[in-house]
Amino acid sequence: MSKFDEMITVVPRAKIFNNEAYQFNGFKSIEDEEMKYVYETINQYEIKRRGDMEEDPSYKQLISYCILENEDNDVLVYERLTGGGEGRLHGLSSIGVGGHMNDVPDASDVDAIIRENAARELQEEVGLNKEDVAQLDLIGFINDDQNEVGKVHIGVVFKLKVKKSSVEAKETDTLRINWVKQSELASNNNYETWSSLIIDGIYKRGE
Repeated sequence: MSKFDEMITVVPRAKIFNNEAYQFNGFKSIEDEEMKYVYETINQYEIKRRGDMEEDPSYKQLISYCILENEDNDVLVYERLTGGGEGRLHGLSSIGVGGHMNDVPDASDVDAIIRENAARELQEEVGLNKEDVAQLDLIGFINDDQNEVGKVHIGVVFKLKVKKSSVEAKETDTLRINWVKQSELASNNNYETWSSLIIDGIYKRGE
């Protein structure tokens, strides 16, 4: 099946941003009152064909975006290679492991939906099992309407503590991984936009 035929979860932009009243660019914490509203709107998700959504800014595609920190507090950084899915991001580095979200028919609530999708991506991309991802911590959302990729996506951002030995790139043709000290994250100038915004919003301020 083509990636464009994948059925994914989306939320109408007008709903998720309360008719633009809560629109933002950058990273915002889940503790923010407006972000709590954004979180609740995920309950109103719809299932659409990915190919129809990629250039339709009236919908926001939900993306899981998981930051991994190891026992030394180093952060996982990976480079998207040409074998990966999103061609517009090839060659760029990222601190967020994740991807598009799919429907979870037996999920009891929105929290179960986003966690099930995040866990699946972590298993597929870096080999983490259910026990490894049990402590996924939802920390906020990332949005950037200033470029073509960002206009049609919104990131659901998690942080997860892992053992370095538990992590490996499962698809070496799509990902190259490395552990980087938090103090050195900003020295890389080749990040995708979301990662740059999160590094500015979290690690540069030491949150």
